[in-house]
Amino acid sequence: MPAFRTLLPLILFLAANLSNAAETIVLQAAQVKSLGLESVLASNDGSANGGALPARVMVPNGQMRAITAPVGGMIEMLVVAPGESVRRGQVVAHLASPQALELQRDALQSGSQSALLQQNLKRDEQLFAEGLIAESRLQATRSAASQAAAQASERRQGLALAGVAPGKLGGPLALTAAIDGVVLEQGVQLGQRVDSAALIYRIARLSPLWLEIQAPLALAETLKPGAAVKIGGSTIQGKLIAIGRAVDPASQTVLLRAEVSQGADSLRPGQMIEVQVSAPTGTLQRLPASALARNQGKTLVFIETAANEKNTSFTPRPVRVVSQGGDSFIAEGVAAGERVVSKGVSGLKAMLTGVGAE
Repeated sequence: MPAFRTLLPLILFLAANLSNAAETIVLQAAQVKSLGLESVLASNDGSANGGALPARVMVPNGQMRAITAPVGGMIEMLVVAPGESVRRGQVVAHLASPQALELQRDALQSGSQSALLQQNLKRDEQLFAEGLIAESRLQATRSAASQAAAQASERRQGLALAGVAPGKLGGPLALTAAIDGVVLEQGVQLGQRVDSAALIYRIARLSPLWLEIQAPLALAETLKPGAAVKIGGSTIQGKLIAIGRAVDPASQTVLLRAEVSQGADSLRPGQMIEVQVSAPTGTLQRLPASALARNQGKTLVFIETAANEKNTSFTPRPVRVVSQGGDSFIAEGVAAGERVVSKGVSGLKAMLTGVGAE
């Protein structure tokens, strides 16, 4: 405050020469020095890309498969463990299941019955052609054969859905991997009794991977799919593939989704990391917090628009703050290469508002 009172006469003199708040402020070199004005060069060097944003590594939905118990039974053998790689079709577990035996038995019985009725149908068709039986008997035989064939087909489909191989009875049920990938989770233990649909393993293909990023709404509004995403502390980069339409009511953030292909092997699903998302060139700039001023509901910075040996010009510029934290903020409305006042802003603001105004 003492320093401000020292500058009070100078501010009053300069404010009297301003006709309105939108005018450029022209100061002599001595006046710039008295106000302690300093400026920085706005440069889009990558530090203005939304700052460090929290992100979580995820496996794309289409690259995950769950191996579940097709029927109830007991886990007789577990072949792999979390972290191991598996190949498509590889046997990963054996399930001893009385229910599977019942399905096999029913399928065999219905198949035999259908074959028998098909033979009867051929015989009755021959007899009817020779005029030895009535048409009603042929129709009855044909109906019975059709029903038996439908039942046999249903039982075979039930076997297929349960993952039970058709054929002779006996033997444990072999569970196989549906894709090439890595075992992420094991849901059962050896000897455990499980119900139908119980999770045995969760398997995933780990390239590419997704990054689910929480970004401020103001930043999300400036982004488009395809924007570069860089993982903090590494050289790994990805690209933005989706921008959420909903805003989290608690954090007021938007979910961004990025895809990482090169370097995905160094990431782990569920891992929490920090990333930077590149805004369009020249859109956002990171500036020191001391450059920010607020006046009549507007957020301003002062741009040094012209300078020579005698005079320097400063123009108030409304900006939109995308994010703010620590000793800096990210704003939209300043172009790379412009000089922004970083010290002495309070004196310039006083000229706009009148001494003592807030």
